[in-house]
Amino acid sequence: MSLNTSSAPLRVLVIVASTRPGRLGPAIADWFVRATLPEAKRGGITVDVADLADIGLPLLDEPEHPSSGIYLHEHTREWSRRVAAADAFVVTTPEYNYGMPAALKNAFDFLYHEWAWKPVGFVSYGNTSAGTRSVQMTKQVVTTLKMMPIGATVALRIADSTRDGQVLESAGLDEAARGVLRELSRVARAMQPLGTSTDGGDTGVPGPVEGLRLTTARPDDLAELLVLQRCCWVQEAFANDTLDLAPLRETLDDLRASLSTWQLWCVRRHGRLVAAVRARARGGAWLIGRLMVAPDQAGEGIGSWLLSYVEGQAPDETTHCELFTGHRSTRNIALYERAGYALTATDGTPDGSVHLTKQRQLT
Repeated sequence: MSLNTSSAPLRVLVIVASTRPGRLGPAIADWFVRATLPEAKRGGITVDVADLADIGLPLLDEPEHPSSGIYLHEHTREWSRRVAAADAFVVTTPEYNYGMPAALKNAFDFLYHEWAWKPVGFVSYGNTSAGTRSVQMTKQVVTTLKMMPIGATVALRIADSTRDGQVLESAGLDEAARGVLRELSRVARAMQPLGTSTDGGDTGVPGPVEGLRLTTARPDDLAELLVLQRCCWVQEAFANDTLDLAPLRETLDDLRASLSTWQLWCVRRHGRLVAAVRARARGGAWLIGRLMVAPDQAGEGIGSWLLSYVEGQAPDETTHCELFTGHRSTRNIALYERAGYALTATDGTPDGSVHLTKQRQLT
């Protein structure tokens, strides 16, 4: 049985749950990736590994509830981006005293909406029970996060399935791993529409109008985002009497490449993409760009709300926010000035643009 390749590509995140010295988790995750690689390629599936020991999340240290989506620390924002970008998960976990590792529970607790409506499979390992009691405990947690545990699993007894810290060659184990990936793929594709439904689909960040859902941009959003961007910047072209604007020249490949250097957020209203923004740190500045709202949604307060949200995502080390807009874009300039920005002279301002800055209120 091969994977369904008729739908958009899927991203599977393999989470290494154990962080203790001498752990088997990385070797088991590597085996899972190797065993499933040929079928993943056929199915258009990207498999990435997130090792909690490398990620190094502290014990939950966010002052706001995870359901708010408001994150103070960059380690949380980075973890949020990785989890939000995934369509499905595989957890490789040992069993500690009949339960999951504390690091895994902590990693789940940091986030909320990023986990929702996505399936999760398990590769467990241990001695007497091969880690299955850890899986049972974890299933209770993930269902509360609106995740769907799949039926297919791999359970490795350490004495039988590993030697010298590596998983033994086994056609049966390899096929079991592929079975997890196949089922995960089918369930992920079936659950994808739930991620864009309007029933409880908001991020927990209160919006100015009903039906808004703010998420980290995904590759599947980019084609629609490019259309929205061009619609929005046609108005800018008229206001500034030029078609020579970067957002109008940007291609889908350019937009895809921007995911590696910018953080992008999308806002949907009843499933339709209506707004977006991007930002990145540059020295001490939090550079905000491409703030856009669909023309028929303008005047609802969505732009001001989205601007406030992205300002709140600035890393701790940045001292101010900055952005650019057309020098004749009076509506944009007025919005930014109402939000506390001031026109600022700089040598790096593109021709035909103005530069605005706002000092962050650091605590």
